[in-house]
Amino acid sequence: MNEKIPQTESKLAFPGYSWIIVLISGLILFFSGPGQTYNVSVFIDSYIESEGWSRSAISGFYSTATLTAGLLMPFSGRFIDKKGHRFMTPVIAGFLALACFWMSFMKAPWMLVLGFVMIRLFGQGSMTLLATTLTPQWFHRKQGIALSIAQVGGVAGPALIPIISTYLILNFGASLAWRFWAFWLIAFMAPLGALLIRNRPEDIGMAQDGRMAYEVEATEGKPEESTGTTPAMTANWTPGEATKTRTFWMMIYCMLVPSMITTGITFHIVSIIGEKGFPVTFAALILSVTATVQLPVTFLAGWACDRFPVYKLKAFNYILMASAILLLLYSPSKPLLVLYAVIHGISMSTDHVSTSAWWPGNFGRKHLGTIRGMGMTAMVIGSALGPLPFGFAYDTFGNYHFILLAMLIFPALAFVAAMISPPPSRS
Repeated sequence: MNEKIPQTESKLAFPGYSWIIVLISGLILFFSGPGQTYNVSVFIDSYIESEGWSRSAISGFYSTATLTAGLLMPFSGRFIDKKGHRFMTPVIAGFLALACFWMSFMKAPWMLVLGFVMIRLFGQGSMTLLATTLTPQWFHRKQGIALSIAQVGGVAGPALIPIISTYLILNFGASLAWRFWAFWLIAFMAPLGALLIRNRPEDIGMAQDGRMAYEVEATEGKPEESTGTTPAMTANWTPGEATKTRTFWMMIYCMLVPSMITTGITFHIVSIIGEKGFPVTFAALILSVTATVQLPVTFLAGWACDRFPVYKLKAFNYILMASAILLLLYSPSKPLLVLYAVIHGISMSTDHVSTSAWWPGNFGRKHLGTIRGMGMTAMVIGSALGPLPFGFAYDTFGNYHFILLAMLIFPALAFVAAMISPPPSRS
């Protein structure tokens, strides 16, 4: 705490600055939206109509590109750890803007595949990784509530971005819609990140949770102990140490399952709802209810992460996930399907917030980008694999009954994986 802080940096130090970081994390999550499935899906019909590509071909391109992006995510995490969030946020936002601009010139399949790789790597992957590793650098005791506030940006994305993109596509065309997002990324998100982000509170003479350095100098060099419901400060694990623990690999599996199931169901939700005899407008309502429910639940999940063991909260979440799948499978009426949307929204919010708290809570914050980057690889691979088994099962059996039943196996195993994954300890 005694290092010399540049005068220009020390002027930034005030208790509320940590909440500015939370606000920026939320904006980063929001601007990951152009690379998320909920935005890409509204462009698919325009490519089918303008270029004559088949839906199955575009789905194959998308899955291949997402898988490729997932395999590249560990490199992104290492760069974030090495260069810091202040440097990498404008860089990644700039690359995502370039990817959006590229997507406005689709004329050949290879261009679409390369565009999908870029928007998935820099949007869904790297922007999300930036946001979910920045807030834990600044918070420990209040980490749950800070992550839940930042997650509002992740909730606002699916609620607003598809609507904006759809309006632009219908009125101005797909090319201008992609350029719209490219403009805001390069003109707003990139400079905002460079101007306001600081990598760690220590860089400006502060400590975690909005405290000033002088407030904690008396305890410098001493480990912070647990008091009441507040967890002790987590030791910093290296990536090599983390990968040698059982907890790490159980967490990897727990990252893959929600991503695979949620992406698979969302990708085919119109068809799943249509199979029950309801129109596409009701499928849209289901997605809207899911997004709406997430906002208040996000704060409840943050509160819970600050008060209960996160691994038990994760395990409970897989019970919710299985319940939602059962409702989707057997619900014959609109009210029960709306109930599915509510439970699914609760499950998604709990998963997002608890995952963001789980990684730093187990392995510390020094190498968080690299370690969490490996977890993001599992998440992106899961989202790449999700739509394929649903489509294959429908083509084979003529319905989604079998695949939804089969999917129940994964949250059941994830429940066990979470329950046997308390914070690891060095022997």
